[in-house]
Amino acid sequence: LRVLIIKLADRLHNMATLAALSPAKQQQVARETLDVYAPLAHRLGMQDLKSRLEDLAFAALHPKWYAQIDHLVAEEDPERDLFLAQLLVTVEGRLLELGIGAEVTGRPKHLWSIYEKMVLKNREFSDIYDLVGIRVVTENVRDCYATLGAIHAIWKPLQGRFKDYIAMPKFNLYQSLHTAVVGPQGKVVEVQIRTREMHARAEHGVAAHWDYKEESGGDLAWLSRIIDWSEESDDPEQFLGNLKTEFEQDEVFVFTPRGDVVTLPVGATPVDFAYAIHTEVGHGCIGARVGGRLVALTTKLSTGDTVEVMTSKDPDAGPSQDWLQFVATSRARSRIRQWLTRERRTEALTRGRDEITAELRRESLPIAPVIRSETLREVAKALNYDDTDALFVAVGERHLSARTVTERVARRLRGEDAEGSQPAERVSATALAPRRSTQKRSGGAGVHVEGLGDVWVRLAKCCTPVMPDEIIGFVTRGRGVSIHRADCANAVALGGDGETARIIDVEWEEGAATVFTAAVEVRSLDRPHLLRDVAVAVSEQQANITSVNARAGADGASIMRFELELSDGVQLSSVLHAVRRVDSVYDAYRVLPGGGRG
Repeated sequence: LRVLIIKLADRLHNMATLAALSPAKQQQVARETLDVYAPLAHRLGMQDLKSRLEDLAFAALHPKWYAQIDHLVAEEDPERDLFLAQLLVTVEGRLLELGIGAEVTGRPKHLWSIYEKMVLKNREFSDIYDLVGIRVVTENVRDCYATLGAIHAIWKPLQGRFKDYIAMPKFNLYQSLHTAVVGPQGKVVEVQIRTREMHARAEHGVAAHWDYKEESGGDLAWLSRIIDWSEESDDPEQFLGNLKTEFEQDEVFVFTPRGDVVTLPVGATPVDFAYAIHTEVGHGCIGARVGGRLVALTTKLSTGDTVEVMTSKDPDAGPSQDWLQFVATSRARSRIRQWLTRERRTEALTRGRDEITAELRRESLPIAPVIRSETLREVAKALNYDDTDALFVAVGERHLSARTVTERVARRLRGEDAEGSQPAERVSATALAPRRSTQKRSGGAGVHVEGLGDVWVRLAKCCTPVMPDEIIGFVTRGRGVSIHRADCANAVALGGDGETARIIDVEWEEGAATVFTAAVEVRSLDRPHLLRDVAVAVSEQQANITSVNARAGADGASIMRFELELSDGVQLSSVLHAVRRVDSVYDAYRVLPGGGRG
């Protein structure tokens, strides 16, 4: 913190000696001061330093405007000073009558603030400069509120202009009472009321107290956020953009269910609130209540809102790409991007491994031994990848063909390494030989039945087994072999009726093009377009929806049941994972006959 204060003092000196630099350099330094250093002084509560930096930067950036406003101020000063003197006498006299010891002074107008209102807000100089401000500095907090009551008794307060920063300090520890009243001649008078300690902090910020304590670090939480951004961002331009955004935003104060205050920028949403609490809370956020009512995650929070975040039970839950379009804080945006980058790599790795596995199967190569082999690592090195994970990611991101990898692996395993290296490690001859057909029948159901001839095989509808569920076969009378899950109640009952001889061992046939049916139930908080979003998530996993039933309860919860056609259990897992990532969904699972969960 001391380093920041020294840096600000150095920048003030640089601005005071700016004339020694070239015009282009003057513009650059002045713009940097206005964008970063003045807001930083504001954040540290150093208002006097902030005003001086802004006025010096203003003179360098817009010298003509500076000269014109300075001239207008000089012309209006005598009349304004007379009006201000009358105000001060009135306030001091009233406080003396009430026995309140206080120092009453006028508040100077800074040229940059006048320029902002005139040019950026398109207001007349007379409207701005007629707005008179006074400051009352008291001995204690009790006198602050007594002074407020006295001033409101003299002049009528303007509705909506009272702010109590003593009870709820600003982000930079600033404390004061603000009010505006209709003073003499119908002119608006702005009033600030604070104690001497509050005044020292308002003028000099953290520099007013050199006995910093570690426990006070939480009061300047924004400083910790800046440190986090600097560590997380490798791009200086992105870091500077985050810094400028943070400095420019006004703030709202919202509450946790326990009553803790969380400071967020104006426009913040429940997602920003969740990430302000903890990164994992943000990642798991699926819904929110504001004031006890369910709201959309895009809802903008207001000061005084009590926010409760609902999180998913799924450990793999994560943010949506869409959140980047409405979050307001740099912290939330940074955490979401980090998660999405990591998740994209994980998905690419899984996709790449699956594609290489499929090619190995097509080449009749042993999958598990090859995936774990030194040969695959050597192929990865030859293709300039650090390890097999990097190789899988490259295949998953379509930077490399799975067939290219498999062909290289096959050449090395067969001793046909074209690159002249030492003979690669060998696997057994039977593993490399083409697979011989066996006396197994699948009957179109994707299941091997050992030892039987041409027999019809069908999947039982009572338990709807899906590869790779553990299964058993039951030889029926006239209807072939019925395939059940090993834990199916019907299959257990059949075996217990003296029919154990008709129960046979079966196994899934790998690589078989078979369609399985599975029921999936999705539970979520109800919202518009929910069914569409879930259906899109299912379709993106190449699953076919054959039927759907949805209902919403009076408590705002929604239950949807889908009948899906799938190729195997891996696809089912992908579907469930994708659905759980849809906004507002807090659970998704396979439904087994009888109401069980799979």
